[in-house]
Amino acid sequence: MTDQLTGRLLGNDLGILDARAVTGLAALDRIAAARLDGGSMDCGSGLLLLLTRRMRELKAGDGLLVRTEDASVPADLVDWSRLAGHEIAGQTEQDDTGAWHVLVRRGIPADPTTATTTAAPSAAGDPAQAAAEFSTGEATPIGHRLWLYSNFHCNLACDYCCAMSSPAAPPQLFPVELASHVLDEFVRLGGREVYVTGGEPFLHPQIGELVAAATAVAPTTILTNAMVVQRGARRAVLESMDRERVRLQISLDSADPGRHDQCRGKGSHAKAVAGIRTALELGFRVRITATWYADEPAEGASWARLCDEWGIPDEDRLIRPVARQGVATAGEQVTVDSLAPEPTVTASGVWWHPVAVTDPAMQVADRPAPLAPAFDTIRDTVAVQDAARKEGRRHVFRCA
Repeated sequence: MTDQLTGRLLGNDLGILDARAVTGLAALDRIAAARLDGGSMDCGSGLLLLLTRRMRELKAGDGLLVRTEDASVPADLVDWSRLAGHEIAGQTEQDDTGAWHVLVRRGIPADPTTATTTAAPSAAGDPAQAAAEFSTGEATPIGHRLWLYSNFHCNLACDYCCAMSSPAAPPQLFPVELASHVLDEFVRLGGREVYVTGGEPFLHPQIGELVAAATAVAPTTILTNAMVVQRGARRAVLESMDRERVRLQISLDSADPGRHDQCRGKGSHAKAVAGIRTALELGFRVRITATWYADEPAEGASWARLCDEWGIPDEDRLIRPVARQGVATAGEQVTVDSLAPEPTVTASGVWWHPVAVTDPAMQVADRPAPLAPAFDTIRDTVAVQDAARKEGRRHVFRCA
């Protein structure tokens, strides 16, 4: 019968109504301190992160009434609640609208600072990814690294851009004053390194001031296509940057123009190579990155030889897979459940990872400051994932 309890309810030790006395949705609604409509999301497509955000807003003992249209969610919430230190206080049967309602009572979760970010085995073990040798490495501890999207517009329109950047994209500029505030908090929380990305960061009209704010608190890497710094005001801004505090991570997908120009636009390869040479001549530490699909291993040898010619050490070479995010229609599928987090700020909020800033399911907070609650939400989520998986199932998708 619709709108009645399934019987999988807890007893008087909850400190709220006896579960057996709860007779339907109206009674659960009276108990709830807050409500969350999960719609059709499941715990692998963003609901887990959203739940964690909302539960952190409640006091211990308060209840969150979750509405869901996905049949897997009620059972998953039982496991999630146990692992997160919460309790199920009630649940309805599926109602006439096709939804279930589950009341979750907030417990006292374990210290989130004990959460780890354990790397999964390399994707090279997956036949679908075995063709290309992507860079691997250990996950970065939460709070050590912060990604900052300076802007979203770009001089290029790459066909796999995870941020949906292009010359026509809304700039979404990150204000320098706000960046200074966010970065000051980041270093107070123990932050160690900053990555400035976009879009093309050198299109930000105040990129010099923004990078100066970043280098004031931590060593900073700028991700760039290096195509707009050859002359004029942007060249002057680049030359003014501190070589001891700034590293340039420059995209180059192939040693010859073919692969690179195919994905990034005709003539872009020659301009990128010129930009790399300029950066090296100016004395910057340069990191070269390539973005490939899994079936493109042939690019590797010639790309490595070109890096050798430039004297780029192995630790400054990065080969990463295309993520099926943004405008990409193929590539590696990534979710909160499969992706080790690297907190990322944009003008519109905090995100799980820099490859997922156009994915609503990956948004941690709807404003970029303060950082501390967002970091705690990420740690709580990781703690549940670690408890469930006993290590080894999240994949470190390396962007740096």
